Formats: sequence, C-alpha cells, structure tokens
Amino acid sequence: MSKARKRFNLKKLSPRYVFSKRRRLIHLKNHPLVVPVVTLIVLLAITGVGYVALGSQTVGAGDSHVVILSDNQKKQIVPTRATTVTDLLNRLHIKLNQGDVIEPDPSSAIVEDNFRVNVYRAQPVTIVDGGHRSFSFSAATTARSIAAQAGVTVYAEDNLQIQIPDKILHSSSIGREIVIDRAIPAYLNLYGTPVAVRTHAKTVAELLSEKKVKIAKSDTVQPAVTTPITAGISIVVSRQGTQIISVTEVIPTPIQIVEDPTLSFGATAIRQQGSPGKKLVTYQLNIKNGKEESRQEIQEIIAQQPVPEIIARGKAVYIPEDKSVVMAAAGISSSDYPYVNYIVSHESGWCPTKLQGAYGSCPGFAPSYIPADRGYGLGQATPGSKMSAFGSDWQTSSVTQLKWATSYADSRFGSWSAAYNYWLAHHNW
Repeated sequence: MSKARKRFNLKKLSPRYVFSKRRRLIHLKNHPLVVPVVTLIVLLAITGVGYVALGSQTVGAGDSHVVILSDNQKKQIVPTRATTVTDLLNRLHIKLNQGDVIEPDPSSAIVEDNFRVNVYRAQPVTIVDGGHRSFSFSAATTARSIAAQAGVTVYAEDNLQIQIPDKILHSSSIGREIVIDRAIPAYLNLYGTPVAVRTHAKTVAELLSEKKVKIAKSDTVQPAVTTPITAGISIVVSRQGTQIISVTEVIPTPIQIVEDPTLSFGATAIRQQGSPGKKLVTYQLNIKNGKEESRQEIQEIIAQQPVPEIIARGKAVYIPEDKSVVMAAAGISSSDYPYVNYIVSHESGWCPTKLQGAYGSCPGFAPSYIPADRGYGLGQATPGSKMSAFGSDWQTSSVTQLKWATSYADSRFGSWSAAYNYWLAHHNW
C-alpha cells in the first residue's frame, strides 16, 4: 500500500481527529443561517430554470397554470399542468352527463393563469314537435342547440321557441319546452332550375312573395297562384321567348359574437352551430349567333335561409404584474395589454427563449443555434434574427422582443387589436 493510500485510510485516523470533524459538521448543521441559505439556493436554481431575468424584470413561463373552474356555479381555484380544457376535466375526473355544456371549447389551450372553465349541468327539457313530444336533458342556451343536443333535426325555416310552462301538470312538461313550428317542404322550378324550399306560406302566391320571386308579364306560373301549399308541391315559373338561366350560390354562414364576462379574454364557445344558406340568381341571356354574348341579372331569391353561428367570446382580463411591467417598458399602451397578452401567451407562453416546436419549461438561456426557418421568442419571429434591429439582446430580452412584435403588429395588421382578431380567426399571426 502506497503512502498516499495510507494517508487517507480512515482506519488509521485517530479517534480525536474523527470526533473533531464530526463536531464541525454538527455545528454547521445547527447554524441558524443554514436553512434559509440552502432554501435561497434551491429557489434561485428553480427560478433560473423557469424564469428569464431581463433588465431587472422577470417574465414567468412554465407548464403549470391556475384555472378558475365553475361547475354548476360552484367555483374552485385549481393549479394544474393540463394543456387543454379536456385534459383538465380528465385530470380532475369530472364526469359529464347527457346534455352538459363545457365552455370554452374543450380543445381550448390553457396557456395562462386565471383561465376560466365553466361546466353547465343539463336540465330536463321537452321537445314539442307538432303532436309529438320527446324528453331530453340540455344545458344549451338556444332552442336550436337544445334540439340538436336532443337529436331532433330542424331546418333553417323552422321556427323554434323556448317556453316555460305555466302549469306543469297541465302541460305534462318538466322544465323548459322547445316548441317547433315546422315549415312545409316544397319544390320551386325557376326557369328550368329546380330547388327544394321550405315555407310557412299558405298559397303559391304567398310563397312567391316570401321568396321575393318577381313575376314578369310574360311569365307563367303552374299551378295557379291561389293554390294552397301542401307538402311536396312543385311550383314551376317559366318564360317564353327569352332564354333564362338560374345559378345556385351559397350564402355564407353569418357569425354572431356575444361578449361573455364569465370566460377568459379571447376564449370562445359555440352557443349555436350555424349553417350556410342557398340562393338562386337568375340571369337573362343575350344570345347572338347561337352563343351567349352577355347576361343580365333579373332577380335573386333566397332558397334556403342561413342559420347564424352564435359564438361567445370571453372578456374577463387577468394580466400578472410582471407582464404588465415588461409591456410598459416596451412602450405598449395599457389598452393593448389584453391583446398582447393573449397573442404572446398562445405563441410562446411568455418564454423569450422558446424555439418553435420546443416543449417543456422555459429555458434560462438562448439556444446555441436558432434556425432561420423556425419561430423564436415571445412572438415567434421567423427568423428570430429580424428582432436584432430593436436591440442586440434580442435573443433573451422580453422588452426588445415586444418592441419588434409591436412594429410587426402595426405594419402587418394596423394595430394590436387587429392582430388579435386575425389570430382568433387563423390561430397564427
């Protein structure tokens, strides 16, 4: 055995030496500053992983968020690592029953704190469809949505009303009633172009007026305009001596936005599914030498009404102070804070060192290589190097990155609010 080996052999150490070392360790362990110092070191290590210090400002970015969950109007504050509303409900083992409604949309991403999730529990409802009654459960807010949840097919021209029976025993209903007034199906052949329609008209004349069909002196209508409307009736409008053509066109689904203070800013929930309509545009053709030379629009009728899509959009704003400070330092107007927070939260989760496609906690330092074809930073600038025009610290500075983002929002969209509306429609900017 070498001399060096013998020197560190504990068996050769004297009892007095070993006891002295042990006393020092015990003394150090019992020192009043040990616990706070060790705690501080641990916290600094955690902070270095989850936060990026930028000019004495810090911006938090992590995979844990606080959710305000309202289940049947009972609220609770839930810290979670769930990434979507569906993920949250699964983690909390929240059971959904027939007709229950979740807002916002279950696929909505949870990317910020104080994110609001509402669970509305279904109530009994009676569907009155002519002489037929059916019973179901629903928490939907519109008559069409309730019918859809109950599996009842309704058409755009059908009229639906929500009623609360005055005398439950007399009506044999429990809870709300959905009363359906059905439109009658018919067929309209307009100058050789057939189309299915539905109507509440009583006669052929009323149907033509309802659909805004203009009858010229040279037109013929079969059957007679005084004929009562019955299911499946076929009405033919024709014109002699003139070549007429009708073209079927789609009417886009109208969108109706309802602002909702119970949902987080920008979060959306579909309250009623919409559907496109259909219209017939009729043209008179000018024919020369057997070929169409020009055409003139004669009329346009609505063959099928579109059904509006009703979308609830959240307006409850929560912006942490650290983010407000950084936005202020970047020169962003306080009125734009909600728009900036929404876009940045969804683009990067407020992580100034995030590389597009990266997952997990926010790195405490910039990557060694930032590809030009991948987004980078708070606003996911592509390439990230374009932010260098606003500061040499663009790889890590939230303030510098937000200055670039403001310039980008203004130049491409005109404002932060316009950029926000574009993001809602396209899920990117």
